[in-house]
Parts: sequence; C-alpha cells; structure tokens
Amino acid sequence: MASVGFSGILQLTDLDDFIVPSQECIKPIKIEKTAAGTGSKIKIQDDGSYLHISEDGVKRKLARVDISLNDCLACSGCITTAESVLIAQQNHDEVLRILSENSILRQKGENSKFIVISLSVQPVLSLASKYAISSQDAFFKLSGFFKSKGADAVFCTKIAEDIALTETTREFLNRWKNKKLGCTPSLPMFASACPGWICYAEKTHEFLLPCISSTKSPQQIMGSLIKNWFAEQKKLSPSDIYHVTLMPCYDKKLEASRDDFYDSNIDAKDVDCVLTPVEMEKVFQNELIDLSEIESQPLDQLFSNEDSPTCEEPTDISIHDGSTSGGYAYHLLIKAAKELFSEDLADVEFKVIRNQDLQEISFSKNENSLRFAVVNGFRNIQNIVQKLKRNRNPYDFIEIMACPSGCINGSAQVRPSDGVTSKEMIEKLKKMYYELPKCSVQKSNETALQVCDKWIRNDDDKFKSMLHTSYHAVQKSAASLNIKW
Repeated sequence: MASVGFSGILQLTDLDDFIVPSQECIKPIKIEKTAAGTGSKIKIQDDGSYLHISEDGVKRKLARVDISLNDCLACSGCITTAESVLIAQQNHDEVLRILSENSILRQKGENSKFIVISLSVQPVLSLASKYAISSQDAFFKLSGFFKSKGADAVFCTKIAEDIALTETTREFLNRWKNKKLGCTPSLPMFASACPGWICYAEKTHEFLLPCISSTKSPQQIMGSLIKNWFAEQKKLSPSDIYHVTLMPCYDKKLEASRDDFYDSNIDAKDVDCVLTPVEMEKVFQNELIDLSEIESQPLDQLFSNEDSPTCEEPTDISIHDGSTSGGYAYHLLIKAAKELFSEDLADVEFKVIRNQDLQEISFSKNENSLRFAVVNGFRNIQNIVQKLKRNRNPYDFIEIMACPSGCINGSAQVRPSDGVTSKEMIEKLKKMYYELPKCSVQKSNETALQVCDKWIRNDDDKFKSMLHTSYHAVQKSAASLNIKW
C-alpha cells in the first residue's frame, strides 16, 4: 500500500514494537460476473495498479481504492490502527484548506466555522526540540502560527488531562472497593489513553475489554469540553466548531474518528481532525517557515481564573509527575494511598523490571498493598497479556502505551536529525518534559473537580456521556485469520 507522509514502520511479524498494515490491509475489489461466464482475470501491473482482463480479452484499469478511517476500524487485520493508511480527511492539507476557505467566507460575510486548536505537550516538545526553542515559546509560537492562519482559539490540553486523571482515579477506587466487597473486580484496571492499545485489545483479546478504564482519553475529553462547554459559552452549535488537536501519534487520528465520539443528532465529532509534529514540520518546510521566527500569541483559556486554580493559567505550561505519557500510575497510586489507607505519599520510586519500558511502583500498609505498572511497547504488552491469560498478573493498575518509551516517543514525533540517535532524541525530550513545572496531584484534582462541577453540574447522564466511552470486540474476518500474530 502506498503511503504519503506517514512513517514506514515494520510489522509485528518482524518483532518490532510499531505495527502497521501492508499486504494484509486490503479492501476487496468486487468484479461483477457477466452472462458470458467467469473467466475474467485481475493482473497486477509493474506500478502496483490492477488491470481487469475480461473473458474476451478487453483490458480495463481498475480505479484505486482508498482505505477510509471507518474501513480501517472495521477491519481486524492489523493491530495498532494502521499508521500508513491514506487518511484523506485527517491531514495537514485538510486543516490548511479549512482555514483558508473559512477566511474567504468571513471576508464575504458568509457563515463560517469557529476554529479551535488544542495542543498536547509531547508534540509541542518535539517541535521545540526541532527548532531549538523553549517549550513555552513553542506553545506560544504555535498559537501565533494557527491564529495567523485564521484559528479563533488555541488551548493547551492540560485541563483535559487533569480531568482524565481524576476520573480514572475515581473509577479505580470504585473497582477496588467493589473487589473488597466480593463483587466482580474487573482488575487489574488498564489506562485507556492509548488508542493503539485499545485497538489491539478490541481486535485480539476481547477478554481484556472489561478491565480497560471507561474514562475517555484527554484528547476526547478536550473534544467534549470544546463541543459542549465552550460551544455553550460562545452560543454556537457544536457543528459550527471545527476542532483540531496536535498529538504525538497517528493512532489519535483513528481514535478521533470512532463512531463512539460522533453525535449524529448534531452531526458533529468531538475532534474533527488530528495533526502531528511530522505534519507540522512538513507545513513549515512547504511554507519556508521557521517556528522560532513566528510571532508569539498567548494561549486561550476555557475557564477564567475564578473557575480554576492557577494550574490553568495560560503562561503556566505544566505537566504531571510520573511517566511522560501523563503520569497515570503515579497519580493513581498517590491518590489511592490517601483515599484507601489515609497515607500521604510525598513521592514514589519507580522500579525497573527487565527494561525501561516495564516499571512498577507499589505501596503497602499492614496487610494491604497496591502494585501498579507502567508498560510501554508491544513486546511488554504481549508479556502482560500472557500473564493475565495464565492468571499470574501481580498488578492492580497498569498504565499501558503502545509506543516504546510512551507518548514522548509517539510514532509521529519529529524524527532525529542526522547524527542523532533515536535513543538520544528520546532522552532529550524526556529531559525537556521533566524540566517543565509540575502540577501536584492535589492541584490537578482540585482543577478537575472545579471544572466538572461548573461544566456538568451533577448531571449523571451528562457526566457519563462527556467523560466515558465503551469498547467493542472486533470479529475477525476470514482474511485476517491468515495473519501471524
């Protein structure tokens, strides 16, 4: 399959941690039978195109079939959500087209979209490293770039990350208490922020689905905030807002396109398009722009200072301690120790198990204990799955990410420059990440609870629809049975 602008990653059968479809990722071509018989043939040309040769020798070149996002999600032939698929509606050209057309409509005084950009920290760090600027400058210069193109608001996804952590914690505590009461435990609980991991579980291990946290990822919570809260504040219909996120991996494009995150009543998705650092790099190259030279613009705020603590200040770009994928295991252990055992943990130490992509943290008091793991990359994921199958799992919660080294090494982060190894680049980005101001577990929870109180207002149905999702086992097709897992 051809690929434009996407990474060339190896298959699972090559024992690499990144997986994309190739020969097995197909959309069958239907050839109608004729009255003359079924002697027609399909011939593959040297350029990879298909030629239909009828029984009487007439040749006809078949049109190329693009694989859409829904085709990919419906297929069970790949694992990490098809990073090399041609995604016509999810790329930088589409965003630039929308921005350009929107500007023209406004000049004519016609109805236009309200365009919102949401920036996640990992891709911003990747671009900051590429253009040799500080992390904070990268946020503001990206804001300046998008606003110069016609974007109406640019946000940081920090508030959505706070909500995701807090709600995941609440969900874990409920599961833990139900287990103690003898109810069905659905433990260990898995983090749900990585769409590559979700797709893997849905397509290969249905038994894992009840264990996955139903809390939406920060990207999709941000989408709910924009299309619900923000739309209400601006007195706009959700369908009048075009929401773009900047994320570190291609899998986020497919997450955004899931039917679960589309509301047919208002014909709107939570996230309309996902951009990645390598795509932004291409945009800057095409336009002969250096990010360091772009005029800075401040980030916007979803909530005023009165609505949320200082963690949400636009100049305070902060991160959560723990892993560079959002710190789920760290945050949950600190909070669970406090809520379950009245123990204030100043800090917790990560213990490396076998390799840097498999670490654990734990807490014990009297006869009670908590044991959490951070698992990155498919080699480690497969090992964990095998332990679960054999009922040998030692963990209560597992923060799990498909990419080796987690989100800081997302498959769409900017590639290392000549002379720099991937390992060196990852270490540099980790250092940049941990140099950012840290938002404490307590402050993060305060922010999330205040925002949810103002936004959802104790509406249980709204709470569930805005913050939670569900997962669906994908039945394998006959063609996919031939794939060697």
